[in-house]
Amino acid sequence: MGVGVIGAGMISDTYLENLTSFPDVRVVVIGDLDVERARAQAEKYGVTAHGTADDVLGHPDVQIVVNLTIPAAHAEVSSRAIAAGKHVWVEKPIGLDRESTRALLDQARAAGLRVGVAPDTVLGPGVQTAKRAIESGMIGTPLFAATSMQYQGPDVFHPNPGFLFARGAGPLFDIGPYYITTLVNLYGSVASVAALGLRGQETRTIQVGPNTGAVFPVEVPSTISLLARFEAGQQAQSLLSFDSPLGRHGIVEISGTEATLVIPDPNQFTGRIALVRAAPHRPSTPAEPEWIEIEPEGALAGRGIGLLEMVRAIAEDRPHRASGDVGYHVLDVMLSAEESAAAEQFVTVESRVDPIPAMPVDFDPFIRTL
Repeated sequence: MGVGVIGAGMISDTYLENLTSFPDVRVVVIGDLDVERARAQAEKYGVTAHGTADDVLGHPDVQIVVNLTIPAAHAEVSSRAIAAGKHVWVEKPIGLDRESTRALLDQARAAGLRVGVAPDTVLGPGVQTAKRAIESGMIGTPLFAATSMQYQGPDVFHPNPGFLFARGAGPLFDIGPYYITTLVNLYGSVASVAALGLRGQETRTIQVGPNTGAVFPVEVPSTISLLARFEAGQQAQSLLSFDSPLGRHGIVEISGTEATLVIPDPNQFTGRIALVRAAPHRPSTPAEPEWIEIEPEGALAGRGIGLLEMVRAIAEDRPHRASGDVGYHVLDVMLSAEESAAAEQFVTVESRVDPIPAMPVDFDPFIRTL
């Protein structure tokens, strides 16, 4: 299938590196507001055409548009792609409000087109091996989860970090989708949430690049604590912070009646997986838990694997896993968390998603299937 990319910024590199290596897709054009940036990326990755977003939407060989624009433009650009008769893969979050996002999904259904949504890290060997382990009963009955991501914030490395502290970003919308999507894949729909948020500083200062020293406002909570109750009865607590001098990230622990499963950073496609079982209690000797290493199973690729899985699902006429409905539910959870933090009370999450099946162990992005 022919792919057109809109948005040639930092994240386009990892997408283009992977999409140009998958035999089932072909990148035919790259578009950006900065046409020269689009040209440079096209030359770098051997793509024959470049131009503006309109050039991508109007290209006759494009069947799927990869929307890598800023979050504030996600719903609008995706809607334009649907109107042009293209399927859409959009970076997270799918949108910034329920109304325009719901309208996008209704538009796609009416047109018989698909919407896929990042993150697709959850489709990598790390989370998928954990999902299969949980479904096999390895931890017993799943009970609760604990996740954490905290560090100083993206202004320490990003040359233009202001948008990451604006509406539609902050740690909840920038990093939260990785953790929430992982939990939804493992536990199913979130039924209600409670959250507390704070802004560690009212303004931040750019620390790298040509604008070093420039000050910008912090518009959203830069730290948020989230408590979620899932429809099936499990619970999860999550910390997301851009304010912590102590950096800790990628902490995901899934606990059940028999064991705890420590799984990789959901912002990565693989990593350490370990099953932790309590040791028998001995009154005179401290009991050390048993750690059992689990090898991740499945082909390792990178960003774009969700788009590829969607392409194959279209060809096989079946639902795709990183769907617009999943993206909408994750957005609904995050918006509900914002509302909870403002009201300091539990908020019911109205949307639901169907159970998401595990990826086949033999899914191989590097073979041709179409």
